[in-house]
Amino acid sequence: MAILSFTDGTRSTDHQNIQGILSRVGVRLERWSIPSDRNLSALLALDRPSPKEAEDLLAFFEPRFATLKETLGYQSRDLVCLHPALPDLDGLLARFLSCHTHDDDEIRYVIDGAGIFGFVLPDGSQVELLVLAGDYINVPRGAEHWFRLTAEKRVKAIRYFTSREGWVPVYTGTPVHPFTEFAQS
Repeated sequence: MAILSFTDGTRSTDHQNIQGILSRVGVRLERWSIPSDRNLSALLALDRPSPKEAEDLLAFFEPRFATLKETLGYQSRDLVCLHPALPDLDGLLARFLSCHTHDDDEIRYVIDGAGIFGFVLPDGSQVELLVLAGDYINVPRGAEHWFRLTAEKRVKAIRYFTSREGWVPVYTGTPVHPFTEFAQS
Protein backbone atom coordinates (compact mmCIF):
# COMPACT_ATOMS: atom_id res chain seq x y z
CA MET A 1 0.00 0.00 0.00
CA ALA A 2 1.36 3.40 -1.04
CA ILE A 3 2.32 6.02 1.54
CA LEU A 4 2.25 9.76 0.86
CA SER A 5 4.78 11.94 2.71
CA PHE A 6 4.67 15.70 3.19
CA THR A 7 7.62 18.04 3.81
CA ASP A 8 6.49 18.56 7.42
CA GLY A 9 7.03 14.84 8.09
CA THR A 10 3.36 13.84 8.21
CA ARG A 11 2.23 10.81 6.23
CA SER A 12 -0.99 9.38 4.81
CA THR A 13 -1.88 5.79 3.95
CA ASP A 14 -5.52 6.60 3.14
CA HIS A 15 -5.92 5.76 -0.56
CA GLN A 16 -8.75 8.26 -1.15
CA ASN A 17 -6.76 11.05 0.51
CA ILE A 18 -3.64 10.16 -1.48
CA GLN A 19 -5.57 9.97 -4.75
CA GLY A 20 -7.26 13.31 -4.03
CA ILE A 21 -3.90 15.03 -3.54
CA LEU A 22 -2.21 13.35 -6.51
CA SER A 23 -5.18 14.09 -8.80
CA ARG A 24 -4.19 17.78 -8.58
CA VAL A 25 -1.33 16.93 -10.97
CA GLY A 26 -3.23 14.22 -12.84
CA VAL A 27 -1.44 11.26 -11.23
CA ARG A 28 -3.44 8.05 -11.05
CA LEU A 29 -2.65 5.48 -8.37
CA GLU A 30 -4.24 2.04 -8.25
CA ARG A 31 -3.67 -1.14 -6.29
CA TRP A 32 -3.24 -4.23 -8.48
CA SER A 33 -2.76 -7.67 -7.02
CA ILE A 34 0.41 -9.63 -7.64
CA PRO A 35 -0.37 -13.18 -8.77
CA SER A 36 0.41 -15.84 -6.18
CA ASP A 37 2.58 -18.39 -7.94
CA ARG A 38 5.72 -20.31 -6.91
CA ASN A 39 7.36 -19.80 -10.30
CA LEU A 40 6.67 -16.07 -10.19
CA SER A 41 8.13 -15.84 -6.68
CA ALA A 42 11.30 -17.57 -7.90
CA LEU A 43 11.61 -15.10 -10.80
CA LEU A 44 11.00 -12.10 -8.54
CA ALA A 45 13.81 -13.29 -6.26
CA LEU A 46 16.36 -12.88 -9.09
CA ASP A 47 18.31 -9.60 -9.07
CA ARG A 48 19.34 -10.00 -12.70
CA PRO A 49 16.86 -12.10 -14.65
CA SER A 50 18.07 -13.23 -18.07
CA PRO A 51 16.12 -11.94 -21.09
CA LYS A 52 14.14 -15.22 -21.15
CA GLU A 53 13.48 -15.04 -17.40
CA ALA A 54 12.34 -11.41 -17.78
CA GLU A 55 9.90 -12.43 -20.52
CA ASP A 56 8.67 -15.33 -18.38
CA LEU A 57 8.14 -12.88 -15.53
CA LEU A 58 6.30 -10.40 -17.77
CA ALA A 59 4.04 -13.22 -19.00
CA PHE A 60 2.48 -13.44 -15.53
CA PHE A 61 1.24 -9.86 -16.03
CA GLU A 62 0.18 -10.14 -19.69
CA PRO A 63 -3.56 -9.67 -18.95
CA ARG A 64 -2.79 -6.25 -17.44
CA PHE A 65 -0.75 -5.31 -20.51
CA ALA A 66 -3.56 -6.42 -22.83
CA THR A 67 -5.99 -4.17 -20.94
CA LEU A 68 -3.61 -1.19 -21.09
CA LYS A 69 -3.09 -1.72 -24.82
CA GLU A 70 -6.83 -1.78 -25.41
CA THR A 71 -7.83 1.09 -23.10
CA LEU A 72 -4.85 3.46 -23.24
CA GLY A 73 -3.05 2.53 -26.46
CA TYR A 74 0.17 1.29 -24.89
CA GLN A 75 2.30 -0.65 -27.34
CA SER A 76 5.27 -2.02 -25.44
CA ARG A 77 6.46 -2.88 -21.99
CA ASP A 78 9.67 -3.91 -20.33
CA LEU A 79 10.99 -4.89 -16.96
CA VAL A 80 13.26 -2.63 -14.96
CA CYS A 81 15.26 -4.22 -12.14
CA LEU A 82 17.20 -1.88 -9.87
CA HIS A 83 19.30 -3.35 -7.06
CA PRO A 84 22.49 -2.52 -5.13
CA ALA A 85 24.74 -4.72 -7.31
CA LEU A 86 23.67 -3.01 -10.56
CA PRO A 87 26.74 -1.35 -12.13
CA ASP A 88 26.60 2.45 -11.81
CA LEU A 89 23.23 2.37 -10.02
CA ASP A 90 23.91 5.73 -8.36
CA GLY A 91 24.81 7.30 -11.72
CA LEU A 92 21.64 5.95 -13.28
CA LEU A 93 19.48 7.20 -10.41
CA ALA A 94 21.11 10.64 -10.47
CA ARG A 95 19.32 11.31 -13.77
CA PHE A 96 15.94 11.06 -12.03
CA LEU A 97 16.65 12.81 -8.70
CA SER A 98 16.05 16.27 -10.17
CA CYS A 99 12.62 17.65 -11.02
CA HIS A 100 11.68 16.79 -14.58
CA THR A 101 8.77 16.14 -16.90
CA HIS A 102 8.20 13.83 -19.88
CA ASP A 103 6.35 14.30 -23.17
CA ASP A 104 4.55 11.00 -22.56
CA ASP A 105 2.92 9.40 -19.54
CA GLU A 106 5.22 7.49 -17.20
CA ILE A 107 3.47 4.28 -16.17
CA ARG A 108 4.91 1.87 -13.63
CA TYR A 109 3.51 -1.26 -12.06
CA VAL A 110 5.73 -2.14 -9.09
CA ILE A 111 5.95 -5.91 -8.75
CA ASP A 112 8.71 -6.18 -6.13
CA GLY A 113 10.58 -3.83 -3.82
CA ALA A 114 9.83 -0.12 -3.51
CA GLY A 115 10.45 3.25 -5.11
CA ILE A 116 9.65 6.87 -4.32
CA PHE A 117 8.05 9.34 -6.73
CA GLY A 118 8.07 13.00 -5.75
CA PHE A 119 5.67 15.59 -7.15
CA VAL A 120 5.40 19.36 -7.33
CA LEU A 121 1.77 20.30 -6.66
CA PRO A 122 0.09 23.28 -8.38
CA ASP A 123 0.61 25.50 -5.30
CA GLY A 124 4.36 24.74 -5.37
CA SER A 125 4.29 22.40 -2.38
CA GLN A 126 5.87 18.98 -2.75
CA VAL A 127 4.96 15.44 -1.73
CA GLU A 128 6.68 12.07 -2.02
CA LEU A 129 4.87 8.82 -2.68
CA LEU A 130 6.32 5.49 -1.58
CA VAL A 131 5.13 2.84 -4.05
CA LEU A 132 5.33 -0.83 -3.12
CA ALA A 133 4.68 -4.16 -4.83
CA GLY A 134 1.17 -4.07 -6.24
CA ASP A 135 1.07 -0.29 -6.77
CA TYR A 136 0.30 0.96 -10.28
CA ILE A 137 1.09 4.59 -10.97
CA ASN A 138 0.43 6.72 -14.03
CA VAL A 139 2.35 10.01 -14.02
CA PRO A 140 0.87 12.09 -16.85
CA ARG A 141 3.00 13.86 -19.40
CA GLY A 142 4.03 17.27 -18.20
CA ALA A 143 3.72 16.45 -14.48
CA GLU A 144 6.75 17.78 -12.63
CA HIS A 145 8.26 14.92 -10.63
CA TRP A 146 11.39 13.05 -9.55
CA PHE A 147 12.20 9.47 -8.62
CA ARG A 148 14.48 7.84 -6.08
CA LEU A 149 14.88 4.54 -4.31
CA THR A 150 14.48 3.70 -0.65
CA ALA A 151 17.58 2.89 1.43
CA GLU A 152 17.27 -0.75 0.31
CA LYS A 153 17.84 0.37 -3.32
CA ARG A 154 15.72 -2.43 -4.72
CA VAL A 155 12.70 -2.33 -7.07
CA LYS A 156 11.28 -4.34 -9.94
CA ALA A 157 8.67 -2.61 -12.05
CA ILE A 158 6.98 -3.08 -15.38
CA ARG A 159 7.23 0.03 -17.54
CA TYR A 160 4.55 0.64 -20.17
CA PHE A 161 5.07 2.85 -23.25
CA THR A 162 3.20 4.27 -26.24
CA SER A 163 6.63 5.16 -27.63
CA ARG A 164 10.14 5.47 -26.21
CA GLU A 165 10.70 8.96 -27.62
CA GLY A 166 8.43 10.72 -25.12
CA TRP A 167 10.17 9.24 -22.11
CA VAL A 168 13.25 11.47 -22.23
CA PRO A 169 13.45 13.62 -19.06
CA VAL A 170 13.06 17.39 -19.51
CA TYR A 171 14.62 19.01 -16.43
CA THR A 172 12.74 21.95 -14.88
CA GLY A 173 15.29 23.29 -12.39
CA THR A 174 12.80 23.23 -9.50
CA PRO A 175 14.69 22.33 -6.30
CA VAL A 176 13.51 19.22 -4.44
CA HIS A 177 12.63 19.90 -0.80
CA PRO A 178 14.06 17.61 1.91
CA PHE A 179 11.85 14.73 3.07
CA THR A 180 12.06 12.33 6.00
CA GLU A 181 13.36 8.96 4.82
CA PHE A 182 10.83 6.16 4.48
CA ALA A 183 11.62 3.22 6.78
CA GLN A 184 11.03 -0.20 5.26
CA SER A 185 9.89 -3.04 7.44
